[in-house]
Amino acid sequence: MNHLYYGDNLNVLRDLPADHVDLIYLDPPFNSNAGYNQLFKAPDGSGSTAQIEAFNDTWHWGDTAEDAYQAVRRSPNAAAAQMLGAMRSFLGENDMMAYLAMMAVRLIELHRVLKPTGSLYLHCDPTASHYLKIMLDAVFGARYFGSEIIWQRSQAKGLAFTRFANCHDTILRYTKSDRWTWNAQYAAYTEEYTDKFYRHIEPKTGRRYALDNLANPNTNRPNLTYEFMGVTRVWRWTRERMEKALDDGLIHQSSAGSVPRLKRYLDEQEGVPISTIWTDVPFLSGQAQERLGYPTQKPVALLERILSASSNLGDVVLDPFCGCGTTVHAAEKLGRKWIGIDVTHLAIGLIEKRLRDAFPDVQFTTHGVPQDIHAARDLAGRGRDNGNYYFEFEKWALSLIDAQPGNLSKKGADKGIDGNLWFGKTGRAIVSVKAGENIGVGMVRDLRGVIEREKADLGVLLTLNPPKSTMIAEAAAAGQHTEPGFTPVPRIQIVTIEDAMRLRERAVQLPARRADSFRRAPREEDRGAQGQLGL
Repeated sequence: MNHLYYGDNLNVLRDLPADHVDLIYLDPPFNSNAGYNQLFKAPDGSGSTAQIEAFNDTWHWGDTAEDAYQAVRRSPNAAAAQMLGAMRSFLGENDMMAYLAMMAVRLIELHRVLKPTGSLYLHCDPTASHYLKIMLDAVFGARYFGSEIIWQRSQAKGLAFTRFANCHDTILRYTKSDRWTWNAQYAAYTEEYTDKFYRHIEPKTGRRYALDNLANPNTNRPNLTYEFMGVTRVWRWTRERMEKALDDGLIHQSSAGSVPRLKRYLDEQEGVPISTIWTDVPFLSGQAQERLGYPTQKPVALLERILSASSNLGDVVLDPFCGCGTTVHAAEKLGRKWIGIDVTHLAIGLIEKRLRDAFPDVQFTTHGVPQDIHAARDLAGRGRDNGNYYFEFEKWALSLIDAQPGNLSKKGADKGIDGNLWFGKTGRAIVSVKAGENIGVGMVRDLRGVIEREKADLGVLLTLNPPKSTMIAEAAAAGQHTEPGFTPVPRIQIVTIEDAMRLRERAVQLPARRADSFRRAPREEDRGAQGQLGL
């Protein structure tokens, strides 16, 4: 069974049994001082006031980092504790040290849950790759370092007049033991290569082939010295094998007395072995069909290559920082089982939608996210005493109807706007989330005022509890909104959380829904193949 977890990955990892997963891929925040507060943009692409900071990838030194550091010191991995202590002596208590402490305690748990035949791929950028490699050497053992993969993630940027243009990420591969799952990966030959080396074409079959040497480089082999097709040589094979190759049509002799050569057919070759420099996995342009709008999204082809190389059908793949879900998407596509973890409801909601769009029959269990109205009430109840919980409830509720959060995740800064839905060419619906038990007609009037102030077209009141009759009447009094060519819809709509959980985005009536807050993932047609990357 596949599992998607909302919560701190450290807590989830500690609950997983040892030697449980076959492959780990992690693409953690890069500590590159970039805040992704531009995650949500207005439909025209400009910066919108309706944004949230989905995550900030700078981790700062504080109590949480200190706790992580002490957890490493208490762990049974003495090498990791010693190395992290040395790093602290060198770096001090700064952002980089906080990042390394937070990573180290998680890497120890990842090592524990990985099977002896498993592999770990850590995706990072040059900002911290050298520190992370030292930490991985300590956790896994330097002897289990496998590869440093360089992936060209973009075209060279226009800063070359001050320095070399930075356009790559680093992927560090480690194993847990001396034996690991491995399926060699190959890329197709280029047309130039095949024209040069496979220039012969068999008249009867049309198959393209190259001619290879049949002579043995070791000339001191009396048992392999004999006459064949009128030529005496020290041959590579025994006479019996040579005769069979001749019978099979694999021997070519251009003329009588010339040295026979072996036919190597192009369609029987595996291709060019993949090296540690990956320039052939296309990065995601702004117009790429699979791009969903998530700022750090990686291409599915990148994960397909990693999963194909280091896992088999039915193996368990884990991504503890699963973001928009590319790893679990690739795992589902290739017939692997998977575990995904993320700390934001925004990411969990996006992954759920992505998987259902791409794989309509997908089966998975989401943990830590309300699955029924009782769990929704529990999450909302906790939010009354904890502002962070409230905003997580709010973002979860908005994700049900595919609305963009719009309050910057700051209490009191929403101006009555908890979220937005875009439709038509310029249409906008403002969403207000109400999780309290005391709801009344005043909330409908307030939402109507926000619509008029913002010059929006529609308003959606998303309520945990059923609306009162006076609220329904007040909403109806707001009239309807009409888009040319579409059926009119109520200008103010009241949608319960229970209906939103059941109907999802269909719970809201929009005359012409604009592209989703995040784009819809293309539907995948075939699953379960080994997934050798065709490029």
